[in-house]
Amino acid sequence: MAINTIMKNKTYNVVSSEGSGGDGNSSSPPSSPRRQTSGFSQCRRRLRSKVQLQYFRKDSLAAGIFVRRNIQFLLLLFFLYFSGLMMCVGRFSDFLRHSREPIAIYKSHVLLEKLWHDIETDNSTALELSSVWQFKRRMKVQKPCPVLAARRRLGSVEVSSGPAGYLIVEANGGLNQQRSAICNAVAVAGILNAVLVIPSFGYNSVWKDPSEFRDIYDEDHFIATLEGYVKVVAELPDELISKYDHNITNIPHLRVEAWAPAKHYLGEVYPVLQEQGVIRIAPFANRLAMNVPSHIQLLRCITNYRALRFSAPITTLAQKLVNRMIERSSMTGGKYVSVHLRFEEDMVAFSSCLYDGGDAEKSEMHSFREKGWKGKFKRKDLDFVAGRNRIDGKCPLTPLEVGMMLRGMGFGSNTSIYLASGKIYKGEQHLAPLLKMFPLLYTKESLATSDELAPFQGYSSRLAALDYTVCLFSEVFVTTHGGNFPHFLMGHRRFLFNGHAKTIRPDKRMLVGLLENMTISWKDFKDGMEAMLLESDRKGMMIPRVRKFNRKNSIYTFPLPECDCLQSHDSSRGINHTLKVLDPQLEATRGRVPVSD
Repeated sequence: MAINTIMKNKTYNVVSSEGSGGDGNSSSPPSSPRRQTSGFSQCRRRLRSKVQLQYFRKDSLAAGIFVRRNIQFLLLLFFLYFSGLMMCVGRFSDFLRHSREPIAIYKSHVLLEKLWHDIETDNSTALELSSVWQFKRRMKVQKPCPVLAARRRLGSVEVSSGPAGYLIVEANGGLNQQRSAICNAVAVAGILNAVLVIPSFGYNSVWKDPSEFRDIYDEDHFIATLEGYVKVVAELPDELISKYDHNITNIPHLRVEAWAPAKHYLGEVYPVLQEQGVIRIAPFANRLAMNVPSHIQLLRCITNYRALRFSAPITTLAQKLVNRMIERSSMTGGKYVSVHLRFEEDMVAFSSCLYDGGDAEKSEMHSFREKGWKGKFKRKDLDFVAGRNRIDGKCPLTPLEVGMMLRGMGFGSNTSIYLASGKIYKGEQHLAPLLKMFPLLYTKESLATSDELAPFQGYSSRLAALDYTVCLFSEVFVTTHGGNFPHFLMGHRRFLFNGHAKTIRPDKRMLVGLLENMTISWKDFKDGMEAMLLESDRKGMMIPRVRKFNRKNSIYTFPLPECDCLQSHDSSRGINHTLKVLDPQLEATRGRVPVSD
């Protein structure tokens, strides 16, 4: 009513303004005398004013509602966006996880105690190591084998134009990351038609091994095996290195993107190599794509399975360790199981997982993380992270859990186990349950004398090479936490045994679920482990289908079919096996007479 009254009082002024014909900025004309109007006209004006007011009120109300709704919609969108962002990267996600998602707590030692009587008395379904091969698959070998074609192609380029220059790379990381870099360096040298200088090894703050190439590998064998494919030299010629003041760091340094394709090296690196005569690429981990032409892929095969042979000191002791494992496995026909256990102190600390050490373990691991990674692990909710990591299968398996898994799969207490590992975290405490389940448990430290191991102490890569060799010739290989070591080893075993090497890769999510169940029976646990073993075998027999250079997975883990033809080509090339000195042991692991030390 008040709004209607105000509009009535202002009706005259509105009409006057409309009749002025001027804009709002002009001065108002003098007021005119008020005209006398009829009652009908006044009524019509009042009606028109009411209609205008009604439309004005309706338009204003609609506009207000529209604006308010848009503001609310925009606010809602902003809130949803911010909430989503926080759930992905913020602590808000941790809060939601705390309230909604389950976590797992290490209780395997409790379950072992509960089931120990059944485990101790159950050897009725023990696996016979002589019949562990449950799957056989006929391999489709590449024909014709591209070895000779690759040699002709690479050789013709070198003869026609001469080498484009020298390639220097620095291999970084541990033993098998360095191995990957070496194989890729040979392949890149083939792409660039370059002379490869024996790769140098970067000093790693974790591995802390100052070993050089010749300390780990047979350098002369490496150079001789690659002759005719890629030219390799021990060092740069004096006339070339003198141009850089005999300082290798003065040589032009290129940084190459990770997993670079062959065309990147031809388009970006080759012109620099031609101009400078020598180039240096560092770091060199994972700097070449898996998808390369077949004659380049073959260089990786030849390097990994033929050219890289461990040095004489490593090979000599490794042969003794394999012999001793075969002797100690007499109850199983000279066959043994190897386990790669990643339960060193640094691995446990880095995983942020918690075990059964209580507050003392938390404090110890916190101190180790601060010392090793300087504040990288400052989260206050690490207990929760540990629980999530465990249920997601990201925690390293303990020796106890490995033992329960193997006994559940049917490996009896008379199975000989070789444990490949660094220094186990609280070794005496954590190894006791595994030793209880498998009394025939051995390590390189227990197989070798202190005098034999003395030259290797302090050199982590050389010690890893010993483990690598003993695992290579085991009847069954068990990997527990991934990494370069098992990936290379799985591939090497596939190559040696034509794809039929048995590797156990546990489903750790499934395993944790069973170990968390405090009411599970030993029979149900065994059923779960047998199902896991069958699935591991099925996946282990999978061979990637490689068509038209479309490989996406690692040729070091899945060397077939590209590398398979090397087996039949050895006699024509006269190439010795990478570990030829261990061939008697290889025959022994295939069921023949064990070889004495």
